Amino acid sequence: MTATVLNPSPIAKAYLDKVRKDVTALVEKGRRRPRILGLLGQEDGPAATYARYAQRGCEAAGIELDVEHVQAHEVEARIAAANIDPEVDGIFLYYPLMDRANDRWLRELVDPRKDVEGMHSFWARLLYENHRHVDAGHELRAILPCTPLAILKLLQHAGLPTHRVGDEPPLAGITACVINRSELVGRPLAAMLANDGARVHSLDVDGAITFEPAIGRRTFDVTDSGIDRAGALASADIVISAVPSRDFELIRGDEIREGAICVDVAEFTNFDQSVLERASVFVPRVGPLTVAMAARNLPRLLRLRSERA
Repeated sequence: MTATVLNPSPIAKAYLDKVRKDVTALVEKGRRRPRILGLLGQEDGPAATYARYAQRGCEAAGIELDVEHVQAHEVEARIAAANIDPEVDGIFLYYPLMDRANDRWLRELVDPRKDVEGMHSFWARLLYENHRHVDAGHELRAILPCTPLAILKLLQHAGLPTHRVGDEPPLAGITACVINRSELVGRPLAAMLANDGARVHSLDVDGAITFEPAIGRRTFDVTDSGIDRAGALASADIVISAVPSRDFELIRGDEIREGAICVDVAEFTNFDQSVLERASVFVPRVGPLTVAMAARNLPRLLRLRSERA
């Protein structure tokens, strides 16, 4: 078996084209062009590269993304100003801006109604409680974190087989392994997969836990599984790894189930080339679709603000 390598760029373009149609319709009704403010603390490096990609993606969607370089001591005041600025429709933070603990705090300073990344605790609470709308009439969709959402969209395009029966959720019967339990990607992704019916083994430096699927209850459950890397990888239909370290022991082909779908989210590759000989689909990067999901979130936020003003 030789894995199909799934390029996220054409998929991202399709979503950006749809966002552009939504934005064009808003402008034709007399609204100004939507604008996102991005705050960047680095002149170069991964965050700066991501900001450039995000600018191109937003431009393709008809959205203006202004990236502003800020010093660590300026960030809080700049977020506060953007929150009340009527000319700013969305806010994008490019980490690191301060340090890990303070960056987590910065996410809480962003007005959730302008949070195109979907990382504020307001949105996280809805995600972890599996509330998919913010209104009783189920017309206003909750905002989901853009990288985990991008991964779910890529899994759909990868041709993930279904084992669901009857009215079970779409990922019922699927087992996933997610390596790294960060608040940015790993934890919300595991929750989203489990809320859609998958059993998710979540591995991290702090140990392993299992997100039990939300079947027969509103939301997932979490248990101390004690499963090790070998067991988690061997049992998984889906393997997603997001370890931001060159020292991570690469996932090898002989560790995964034949036909598994593998997704590499890390800055430094987490997969050995031998995975291509055993996986059915390999996704080498997610970034373009992350940008598309952030752009997609903006019209939803605009509608949310207009309908709940």
